[in-house]
Amino acid sequence: MAEKKRRFKVGYALLPKKQNSFIRDSLVSLAKSTGIDLVKIDLEHPLADQEPFDCVLHKLYGDDWKRQLLEFRAENPNAVILDSPDAIERLHNRISMLQVVSELRIESRSDTFGIPKQIVIYDKETLFDRQAWELLKFPVIAKPLVADGSAKSHKMSLVFNHDGLNKLKPPIVLQEFVNHGGVIFKVYVVGEYVKCVKRKSLPDVPEEKLANLEGSLSFSQVSNLATHEKSDELYYKKMHLEDTELPPQSFMTDIAKGLRQALKLNLFNFDVIRDTRFGNRYLIIDINYFPGYAKMPDYETVLTNFFLDIANRIDGEVVESLDEGNCEEKADSDAS
Repeated sequence: MAEKKRRFKVGYALLPKKQNSFIRDSLVSLAKSTGIDLVKIDLEHPLADQEPFDCVLHKLYGDDWKRQLLEFRAENPNAVILDSPDAIERLHNRISMLQVVSELRIESRSDTFGIPKQIVIYDKETLFDRQAWELLKFPVIAKPLVADGSAKSHKMSLVFNHDGLNKLKPPIVLQEFVNHGGVIFKVYVVGEYVKCVKRKSLPDVPEEKLANLEGSLSFSQVSNLATHEKSDELYYKKMHLEDTELPPQSFMTDIAKGLRQALKLNLFNFDVIRDTRFGNRYLIIDINYFPGYAKMPDYETVLTNFFLDIANRIDGEVVESLDEGNCEEKADSDAS
């Protein structure tokens, strides 16, 4: 009689909003059919006192949760934690999150990548110091320095001149705005899987309009600059998002591999824009931990395969490389 294969338990600790969007019946049932049980972690009780999970999937922060993960890991040395709190915290600062991009060494005959010019401003005095601005030219995007997923961290604006700085509250990051055709590419990374999708973004700001623009605008107001259409929807409909060419899959996969190894993370996405001045120049503008995967095509299959890969590695006692984000990258065959 064949030996019954043991089931693989993934405990998840997520805030209600993330849990509702990610832990869908379609994912739970597909995972279950392959021997993967997704089990909700009881946050009212210590993690170490609960059933021994093979893997802990989380998006929680704070010293107490970090301590619980350390205690759990001490009791369960073969368990995989997705991902390390220390690695995740690097993405909470918009300067440190992009520093890693500059360290990547990726060769391509036809394409280049980098980040927009940017500076960090910690106080009002520096904000109005013209010398601090020698690296940048207007317009600039103002983003909160802290990127912790809160509503506050998503409040961004486009600033056209020094007068527009008055509304800003340091600490902030000022990033040079680059026209990119109104399209942003979101590259999802799930372990070895890489998927690039297109989304609408801030429309281009014509050069002839810049001379007459003053102050600042929130992102929701920016589309009025580029079009006389009565709504964003009409503007983007005319833009033909579906006609926009995706970046080369192999190039995005190489970048994803480099980021994954450098950040020591398995679950993240990064936002990329194509500089319209150079058709083969790509700029990484943001990196997010554990993004909204349910927006990714066929996310249930992608995540289930990822959990199966972890299960196979644990059963084969090859845990360290995955847990540290150092696995060899590969693009899913249908990701192109």
